[in-house]
Order: sequence, then C-alpha cells, then structure tokens
Amino acid sequence: MNILVTGGTGFIGQALVNSLLKDEHKVTVLSRTPDAVTKIFGHEVMSLSNLDQLTIDKSFETIINLAGAPIFDNHWSDARKQIIRDSRIKLTEQLIAYIERAAVKPALLISGSAIGYYGDQGNTELNELSIPHHDFSQQLCADWENAALRAEQFGVRVCLIRTGLVLAHDGGLLQRMQRPFKLGLGGTLGNGQQWMSWIQRADWIRIAKLMISNSSMQGAYNATAPHPVTNSEFTKTLAQHLKRPALLPVPAWLLKTLLGERSDLVLASQRVLPERLLNENFQFHYPELLSALTEISSHHA
Repeated sequence: MNILVTGGTGFIGQALVNSLLKDEHKVTVLSRTPDAVTKIFGHEVMSLSNLDQLTIDKSFETIINLAGAPIFDNHWSDARKQIIRDSRIKLTEQLIAYIERAAVKPALLISGSAIGYYGDQGNTELNELSIPHHDFSQQLCADWENAALRAEQFGVRVCLIRTGLVLAHDGGLLQRMQRPFKLGLGGTLGNGQQWMSWIQRADWIRIAKLMISNSSMQGAYNATAPHPVTNSEFTKTLAQHLKRPALLPVPAWLLKTLLGERSDLVLASQRVLPERLLNENFQFHYPELLSALTEISSHHA
C-alpha cells in the first residue's frame, strides 16, 4: 500500500513509519526538513518538503496526518498559539486541497487529534460521544477534526484518532517524568486527583493499522488504554517501578506560575475510555500502566 505520513519524524511518527516499512508498505513522509527523513529512515522512504510537490496524478491509498508543532515546549503567547493552530489546521486544510485535486482519491484519511478535545472534566468518564468543556486545547482539537472531516465530501473514509498521553522508551511524557524521579525529585502534580488517560505507543500503532485494515471504522476513536489512572496513582506506580521515592509534590499554584496557561495540560482531568475500540473488540497489549512501564523498561535492560 502507498501511504503518506505527515509528522513522520516525530515521536509517534517515527515508530509508525518503521512499523509500516516492516509490513512492506511504500511510505512517503512530509517534513519541513527532508534531509532528516533520509537520515532517520534511509532512502527507502520518499520525502516531501511541502504538499505543493504533489501532482494530481500522485496517489496514496492512505494518508496519516500527524503533523503539529509541539504543544508543551514553549510559552503560550498569542503568537505561539497561532503557530500551534496553523501547524495542525492549516496543514490539514492543505491536505484536503490536495485530496480535492488528486485524480485518484485516497481511500482513508487518519487524522490526528487528542483527548484535549474533551477539556477539563474532573471525574466524569468520557467516551467518544461526551460533550466537551471549552478551552484552548478543546477548540484546537475540534477545529482540527472539522478540517479533516471535509475529506468525506470527496468520498474519503475519515478516522479521527484522539490520542492520550503516549508512553514509550525513547521520548514523550515518560522521558520528561523519569528524569526527576531518578534523581529522587518526583512527586504528584497539584492535588494528584486529576485523571491521566495514557496509551503505550505500540498499542497506538496497532490502532492506526486496524483503521487501515478495517474499512468499517469511521469517525472519532479514543486512543487511550482502558484503565486511566489519577496523577497520584501514576506517580506512585512510576516511583515503585523505578525504585525511587516520590516525595516532592509540585503545588498547582507553582505550576500555574511556571507554565501559565500550559499548566492546563498537566492539571486538567480527562478520564477517557476507548469505548469504540472496545466495541470493535480491539485487544490492548498494554491495558494496565504497570505492564506498559515494564515493557518500556525492557528497552533499557
């Protein structure tokens, strides 16, 4: 299968592209730095620096849209918020424009989203039909999804993958958290009662592959493990796993002072369940946090 991946050099994208290559798919990666694509994947992967390079006779059976500027790395000034929005929504609109002009339309568009779609919801259990609570992240995800859904007017099946906190050995949230924990400086964030809906990266990739193979799948899916945990439980489990203490909680007021509006990303509570995936009988390899951490630590053994 011929597949186009945007965001293919990112934390999820790299692992996804390597998995697709193992399955003998032909992969093209859109990246602002095409040289990085060759450096990471070799010449087996084609690279594009912008979508204008795609002519109307160039076709892909599947497009996987994961592009987006990092949401946590920089202060949320108005200018930064615009960069975050444009890197997701404008890029998606450009993909739709390509699909519109393509002589042969893709069968499937898998487009990124996040559980930020639901906003801060406390202890409420959330499924794909839950009513969201409005904030910046929620509006960002909603607009991103709406842009992707425009592909349906061209006969394209669209799957929206609402991703939780992704865990793996080589980056992402866990890498940020492990450093202070290994120094004995770990602790809960805020009151620790906020829910963290997470997923092991290997399961995320299996979900994307299921969307490719199962033509009945369409619409939004929560890409989260079936057992979310509170921040307090996450902290305790990670500390036990690393055999380190977790004695230094970070109060909410300090997080808000240091991070500003970005503190919502670590203090907001989203208790998200993958209801539609479970209804598809999707079997998570890592349904429990401890099993995910154990697998991840095996890469450092």
